[in-house]
This record gives sequence, structure tokens and C-alpha cells, in this order.
Amino acid sequence: MLFNSLLFLVFFLLVTSGYYLLPKSTRWIWLLAASCYFYMYFKPEYILIILFTIVVDYIAGILIEKAEGRVRKVFLLASIITNVGVLAFYKYFNFFAENINHFSGHFNGPQIKLLNFILPIGLSFHTFQAMSYTIEVYKGNQKAERHFGLYALYVMFYPQMVAGPIERPQQLLPQLKKLKPFNNKTFVSGIFLMLVGLFKKAVVADRLGLYVDPVFSNPRGHSALDLLLATYFFAFQIYCDFSGYTDIAIGAALTLGVELIRNFNMPYLSVNISEFWKRWHISLSTWFRDYVYIPLGGNRVPFSRICFNVLVVFMISGLWHGANWKYLLWGTIHGCLLIILLLYNKSKFEWKGYPFLKWLITFNLVCLAWIFFRAENVQDGIYILKKIISGNGFSYTAGSVMQLKEIWYCIIIIFVLVGGEWSLRKSREFSNSKKLMISAALIFSCYLLGVFNETQFIYFQF
Repeated sequence: MLFNSLLFLVFFLLVTSGYYLLPKSTRWIWLLAASCYFYMYFKPEYILIILFTIVVDYIAGILIEKAEGRVRKVFLLASIITNVGVLAFYKYFNFFAENINHFSGHFNGPQIKLLNFILPIGLSFHTFQAMSYTIEVYKGNQKAERHFGLYALYVMFYPQMVAGPIERPQQLLPQLKKLKPFNNKTFVSGIFLMLVGLFKKAVVADRLGLYVDPVFSNPRGHSALDLLLATYFFAFQIYCDFSGYTDIAIGAALTLGVELIRNFNMPYLSVNISEFWKRWHISLSTWFRDYVYIPLGGNRVPFSRICFNVLVVFMISGLWHGANWKYLLWGTIHGCLLIILLLYNKSKFEWKGYPFLKWLITFNLVCLAWIFFRAENVQDGIYILKKIISGNGFSYTAGSVMQLKEIWYCIIIIFVLVGGEWSLRKSREFSNSKKLMISAALIFSCYLLGVFNETQFIYFQF
């Protein structure tokens, strides 16, 4: 079920109204049933996969809490192996099989049969959220949850189960246990955030996609200027698509009195790569920091090992996004850029450049990496990058994808977005009346300018 569909609007109204009409003691049942229906709408049988991991992690959490010594680590490893195993099987089996078959084919070796199935939607997100639970229980930061239904709701809470934000148990579980009564201020704030997210998705992301998708699907049929515009447009398309989903998720949860973690903080205003990753997909970057980077030694090891740890984390992060070499390359590029920044900081050389210049360099480096993220494959990514750098055919191809006036329209929309986000950065301080006024303007803008073709959110595939 897509957030940008009429069906979701009906679903949201029924679930939210039913939630407040029911007695507090039964609200968790209502939310869990709604979350199951929400997920089963995509492919019903895949809920069995989630149920399997929920049962494993629920039991593992209790066993970890009761056990002592090395036995605790055994139960934790059993939980992690189960979760990673499920993720690896469904997401990476065919990827590794294809590469093994390609290598084996050079020697006329045996071929591994590929499996024919669709990747369970949002598998990486709810797997990581489930893993954070058992890890936090092992660390002693979270008590094992005895209420199976509440733990299942923690994993399956419908606003954020498909594409995050990835929550920690100590943040979400207490809120699901002590559900709050209706609050007019938080409810209006939730609706306001949902409309902001819908505006980002329908008016900005999906409209930019009308230009971006045809260009990246056929890069050799477009000029260098087309490719450059598509690269910049994609940077804003993926941001508005993903942050738009997050805004709707946070807003939907807020209407129920549940506060989710902030996942974006105007990342394209960053003046270096490190700052970018503190502002972009915050719930994932902090997950990798706490559960991969720090266990590898973090900053407590020699500098060469720090660089190695950074590269490993970003390569894993790249593969987390998809079973494809282009995502691995994208992650590696970001890892290398961060290592260069670490080397610069270690040199103690002070570049007294203007903040604007630092921002401009950072933004273009991020866009450069986005080329490989969006390209159909690594070869297309290299071709696009070479053509842009060479400037070969650096002219607008009239009518190739969009009319020139539509391109200018997209550029204006981006500036409106940046200006709007800047002015809304303190939206929580707005009065309800002001939020309602802006909400009315957002509804009118979505109706007038939105692209409602029920395009799937980009991060659903991860």
C-alpha cells in the first residue's frame, strides 16, 4: 500500500479513527492487525517471513536476558545469524549466484540455478530494527519484552516498517506500551508533516522523475547537458522521495501519539561528507555507527585501521541498499571521500575557503556518487560520468525528454523546496492555526501540481 494512494488515505482514516474509539487496552491489537494488513497488501505470504524472525528474536531476547557469560553471546549470535541469513537469502542469493555463474562460465564450470521470487518489501529496514532489539538487550540497555504482541508491533508498526526510520527498542517500545490519549496539537502536527511529505513526493520527486527516469534508462541517447541535469534532478528526486516517505511515516505515527526519530536534517546544506552523513538517513548511519563501526574499533584504533573501518562500513552500507555492484561502488565512493576528509583533518592543514565553496564541492561530490546509485549498472554510470566531464554534446536536445519550459519549472520547484524547508525548519514552533493554513496551501499545491501515478517510493526496493 503506497502512501501516495487513495487507498492509503482510506486506510489511514479508518485506522486512526478506530484507534481513538477503541479502549486503550485493545489499541495495540488494532494497530498490529492494521500493520499486518498494510504489509500483506503487497504480498500476503511474505508476512510469514516476518513472523518467523519475530518469533526467533522474541525468544532470543528472553534467553539473552536470562543467560550468563558466553551463553548470552551464543543466543545473540543465533538471533543475528537468523536475521542476516533471511536477509542474505532473499536479497543476495541471486546476486552471488549470478557472479559465481559468470566466473564459472569462463571455465565451463557448473551453474547455480537462480531462484525466482520477488524481494520482500522493506526487508532490510525491519530486519535491522529487529536486530537492534536483541543487541540492545544483550548490552543491557533494553529489558526483554515479555508481551509477544507488543514486540511484534515494535517490528511491524505500519508507518515505518517498510522504509524506516529504523527505530531503537528503548525509543519505540515504551511509547507502544503507554499509548497517549488524543492530543489536538500533536494530531495537527502529524497531519501537517504528512502533507509536507506528500508535497515532496507528488509535486517534487515524481515530477523530477519524469525527466530523470527516461534519461538514465537511455544515457547514450542523450546529451551531456541532459545527463548533468538528470544527475542534479535525481539528487533532489531521491531526497524528496525518501524524506517525503519519512515525513509521512513520522506524521502518521504522530497522529497516534508516537514520536519517531528524525531521519533527515537538510543534508544538502552540508559543507563536508561527514556532515552529510550526519544529516542523511540518520537512523541508518547511526545504526552502522553503533553496531558495526564501534565494534570494529571505531576511533580507538590506529589511524590506518580507522580508515579500514570506515571503508568496510560504507561498503556494507552500499550493499545494504541493493544486491548490485553499482551500490557497492556508491558506498565505496562515499567511504573513500570520508577517508580523504580524515586525512585532511589529520594533516592539520587549514583551508580558509568560503563556506559556500565548501558546500558547493560537497554537494557536487554527493551528486557524482548519485550517478552510480541511479544508473542501471556500473558501465552506464561510468559512461554518464565520462560524458559529463568531457562535455561532449553539451547542449540541450529540444523535446528529447521535456520541453525547456518544463525543465525551468522543475528548477523553480527545487528552489521552492529549498526555501520552504529552510522556513519550516522550526515548524514545531508554529501555532496550529498557522499549520492549518500551510496545510491548506499544500493540499491545493498537490491537487494542482502533483503527479499522482502511484509511483512506488524508491527505498521500497531496499
